[in-house]
Amino acid sequence: MILRTTLTSPFGRKTRIAARLLGLERMITILPADTLDEDDSLRRQNPLGKMPTLILADGRILFDSRVILDYFDSLAPAHRLAPADGLDRYLALTAATMADGIADAGLLMVYEGRFREAEKISERWLAHQRSKIFRALEVFVRELPDPARTDLVTISLACALGYLDWRKPVAWRDAYPEIAAWLDAFADHEPAFNATARPEDT
Repeated sequence: MILRTTLTSPFGRKTRIAARLLGLERMITILPADTLDEDDSLRRQNPLGKMPTLILADGRILFDSRVILDYFDSLAPAHRLAPADGLDRYLALTAATMADGIADAGLLMVYEGRFREAEKISERWLAHQRSKIFRALEVFVRELPDPARTDLVTISLACALGYLDWRKPVAWRDAYPEIAAWLDAFADHEPAFNATARPEDT
């Protein structure tokens, strides 16, 4: 399989953690992509031009990190990332979607500064995205998952928080020390989280 992603994408990081956890790394070749390059084959593989995108051995293609994680989980001997069925599965999917929303909002804040001239940056738009992040963190601070468990929710939340730590679209650690402590505990528990950290020079 070929995984189109960069080593800095929080969504690509989710898939790389899952591959390590489930013993799938040897089956996967990572091929970086440039989402802004019109000539990059990513746009033909995924019409949305987004990462991560997974190209299967037979040429068929899966995309969106949640879909890829679900597929990886299906290749494992037993469902390890999310419950196989029942309401617990959908509650886990919902919590993971909320964590992904934190990363999405952070990305949109970064892109606002990256793609607009300084005088055209919309403070209203930034505030709109910032409020998404803090509303989601308010929920998570009341319902933090077990940091000693690596699953769909904890992977998604840890990667979202890791992105916030790197790009710093919001100052979240002082506001949510319980979540900061949770991330530190998860990083201590799960070697794949530190192993998939972005290269220091990026």
